[in-house]
Amino acid sequence: MIDAIIAGCGPTGATLAAELRLHGVRVLVLEKETEPVPLARIVSLHIRSLEQLAMRGLLERLLPHGRQRPVGGIFAGIPAPPPADLDTAYLLGIPQPVVVRELEEHAIELGAEVRHGCAIAGFEQDEDGVTVELADGEQLRAKYLVGCDGARSTVRKLLGVGFPGEPSRTETLMGEMPASAPPEEIAAKVAEVRQANKRFMLGPVEEGVYRVVVPAAGLSSEPPVLEDFQEQLRALAGTDFGVHSPRWLSRFGDATRLADRYRVGRVLLAGDAAHIHPPTGGQGLNLGVQDAFNLGWKLAAQIRGSAPDSLLDTYQAERHPVAADVLDNTRAQMELSSAEAGPRAVRKLLAELMDIDEVNRRLIGKITAIDLRYDFGKGPDLLGHRLPDLDLKQGRLYDRLHQGRALVLDRTERLTVDGWTDRVDLLADPAAALDAPAVLLRPDGYIAWIGEDQQELNHQLSRWFGRSAA
Repeated sequence: MIDAIIAGCGPTGATLAAELRLHGVRVLVLEKETEPVPLARIVSLHIRSLEQLAMRGLLERLLPHGRQRPVGGIFAGIPAPPPADLDTAYLLGIPQPVVVRELEEHAIELGAEVRHGCAIAGFEQDEDGVTVELADGEQLRAKYLVGCDGARSTVRKLLGVGFPGEPSRTETLMGEMPASAPPEEIAAKVAEVRQANKRFMLGPVEEGVYRVVVPAAGLSSEPPVLEDFQEQLRALAGTDFGVHSPRWLSRFGDATRLADRYRVGRVLLAGDAAHIHPPTGGQGLNLGVQDAFNLGWKLAAQIRGSAPDSLLDTYQAERHPVAADVLDNTRAQMELSSAEAGPRAVRKLLAELMDIDEVNRRLIGKITAIDLRYDFGKGPDLLGHRLPDLDLKQGRLYDRLHQGRALVLDRTERLTVDGWTDRVDLLADPAAALDAPAVLLRPDGYIAWIGEDQQELNHQLSRWFGRSAA
C-alpha cells in the first residue's frame, strides 16, 4: 500500500509531495497531462512563499529563473512604494512552468514517484485506506488521497464536496506577443488608458515583446485568438499597437468559489481544488503552495502514527479562513478595477489612504501573507505568526529548517526537547535576534509557543507532535 497518492503535479501537488518525502512518506503523484501545459505565464512568488521555499533550500534554485521586483503597488494595481518597515524587499516574477518543473524535480530528488498521463476515474475509501481507479482501469491502494488537481478537480467532484461561490461575470484576455508600435508610444497610451481601466496592460517581457492584458468583450468558452486582442485594444486604446504572432493566448474569469470542506475521511483537498478566485494580486499559486506547507507535516505525522488527536483537522481549521480572506480581497480588487465612476472614485480615495504607511503595510501584508496569524489560543502577540529569517551565531535560521522538522530556538540555554528529538530540533543561541526567551517553531515556520518554562514547552510539544518517546 502507498502512503499517499496526490492527484495533480502543479505547484501545490509537487510541494506537498516534497514535504511528505522529508518525513519518509511513500508518495505517488498522478498527473493527467502527459506534457507541461505550454503557457509561459509569469507568476509572482510572494514574500511568504519565498520564505517557506527558503526554509527548504529552494529559493537559490528559483532565483536565477526569475526577476525580483518591488513589493509596492500590488493591491488592485494602485501605485504605492514599499513601506520602509518591511523585513523583506521583493517579489519574484517567474514563469509558472519553471516553478512547476523545479518543484517537481525537487520532489523526485527526495524520492517521490511522479506519473504523467494518469487520470483518476474514481475512488472509494474505507477505514483503512483509499482505493483509486485510473482511467485505464488500473487500481491503486493508498492510506490517503489528496486532490491537488485544479479548479475542475475530479477528486472534489467525486468526493461530493460543495464548491459554493459566484460564477464568472467578466473575463479578461491575457497573452504574450510582439508589437510593432514604438515603445514610448505604447508606454504613453497604456498610462493614459490605465487611469480609468486597471484591467488594461501592455507590459514589456523582452525587447519588442509584451504581455497584453485586456478586458474581454464578453463570456466565452472558446479559446481566444489574436483578433480578439486586436479588437479590444482598438476599442479601449484606439490602436492595436501592431500586435502579431502571439506566443500564447488565454482567458480567465472572475469566478470565486471555496470548498465547503477540505477533508472527508482519508481524502483531502488543496490548492485550486479547494479554492478559486481572480488572479488579481497574484495570490493563487501562493495560496496553494502555502496549503501544502501547512498540510505536509501534519499528514506525514498522521501516516507515521505520531500525530496527536485532531492534528489533521487543524489543516482545514487554519487554511479555510485564509482562503476565505483571499477570496474577499480579490473580490474587492476586482470591484476597484472597474472603469465605472463609482469604483474609480473609491480607487482614488484608497490611493490617498495608501500614502499612510500603516494602511499600505496592512494591504501588502494581506496580499503577501506576512501578516497571517493562526489562532493558537491566548498568548503573546507573536504567537501564531511567522518568524522571519534570523541571524544566528552559526548562519541563518531558515538554513536549519531544510529537513522539514520543528525547531525550538532557545535563548535561555536551559530548555530541552528530550523525548521528541526524533521530530523536533533544539537550537540554543543566546544571541539570537528574538523578542522572546524561546519559541517553538512548527515545520511550516509558524510560532506555536513562546516562553521559558520547560513544563509548558512539553505540553506544547505533545499538543503538536504527539507523545514523548520517553
